[in-house]
Amino acid sequence: MIRSPLALAAFCAGAIAAAPAAAQPKPEARATLVQRLSDCRAQADDAARLACYDAATAALEQAEAKGDIVVVDREQARTVRRQAFGFSLPSLSILERGETKESVDRVTAKIASARADASGKWTLRLEDGAVWQQVDVGAPSMPPKAGESVTIRKASLGSFLASVEGRRAMRVRRVD
Repeated sequence: MIRSPLALAAFCAGAIAAAPAAAQPKPEARATLVQRLSDCRAQADDAARLACYDAATAALEQAEAKGDIVVVDREQARTVRRQAFGFSLPSLSILERGETKESVDRVTAKIASARADASGKWTLRLEDGAVWQQVDVGAPSMPPKAGESVTIRKASLGSFLASVEGRRAMRVRRVD
């Protein structure tokens, strides 16, 4: 599970780093190593096609082992998009190839810990590692506690609202 914005950014950078900087593919283009593997089908001679596949798969496996290319399945891509909820990141469209764009507009999770700072603003650490901090003024009707369920949803102008156990929402921002 990716728990920090730095790790998420590194993951995304690794996913698109298969091509040299001077020849970056368009977001919808295939990675060079994957294209080479696919091109092997065009070989008419069985021995040449097998040799092509062997070379292409070896190069792909080597690049994956070194971290030059990252292969994720659809469920892993969905998980990354859910984990990134609340962060302002570059487009994750590379993770949406081949499927209808999934819009994540709310998440529900359990609170691992909750604490108020000196000014009375709350910081909620969720069980998935996400950390949300209250940005508006005013105390919630009841203090949030570990184990309670919180729903965080997109609000207007790029802001987010957190509601603990269905109580009055507080405006929050993701900090980790």
